Amino acid sequence: CWLLRDSPSRAHGVPSLGTRQGRAARGDPPRHHPDRAHGRPGPACSCPCGSDGGRAAHAPGRPAGLRGRRSRSSSWVAWQAREEARARRLAELRRAAVGQGDFRLLDHAGRPCCKADLRGRWVLLYFGFTRCPDICPEQLEKMSRVVELLDREARLPRVQPVFVTVDPERDGVEAVARYVREFHPRLLGLTGTPEQVREAGRAYRVYYSAGPRDDDGDYIVDHTVILYLLGPDGLFVDYYDRYKTEAKIVQSIKGHMETYESLVG
Repeated sequence: CWLLRDSPSRAHGVPSLGTRQGRAARGDPPRHHPDRAHGRPGPACSCPCGSDGGRAAHAPGRPAGLRGRRSRSSSWVAWQAREEARARRLAELRRAAVGQGDFRLLDHAGRPCCKADLRGRWVLLYFGFTRCPDICPEQLEKMSRVVELLDREARLPRVQPVFVTVDPERDGVEAVARYVREFHPRLLGLTGTPEQVREAGRAYRVYYSAGPRDDDGDYIVDHTVILYLLGPDGLFVDYYDRYKTEAKIVQSIKGHMETYESLVG
């Protein structure tokens, strides 16, 4: 008892270092202080070690090496996900067998044109014939309006519209040239021999068949009514049937453009 009674702190009114008054005298935060409760450092010290009291050297957080490894790991995971998505799309295209192989036709100026000539551009492709009374003009007008709407957005790449005849017997170069002039100024018309046209049609799984001839030798060609979207790598991306509206087609193409990654190295 005499030690407690006669201790210097008691004798001279100096608060004990373990008491609340002692902690306050040293500038320590009280036990209930939010800085202490949440593990934050106290006030900065004024000693020569630095104005932040050495906190910068011991700032909480993950080590730099660990952060770097995690960043590299995240990048690798993202790359692997993209590669797996590319592989899945290629597998789907092979199963669908749409747009596989090549074709060799003549454009409406009489120049040779193959599938490789269209690479590097987005393409809207339609198979039809120049003497079609209603459906083909309707679809080509729709395709032209879609291209015009996309052209209004300067940030988007231009789309190349393409028409391939399924009636090569009557649709020679001159007939196709006259026909495409009725639609979009960039519309490219393609024709060829019956075998060349069949090869192009098979590549896109297009059905077509000439109907019976009338007394004048005229006939109608029954055929698939589809707009095909090809990416800059020349591969099939999507298709639109005759009931898809212009607005829906534009929205779809813009979405494909924004997320496009080539599957061809």
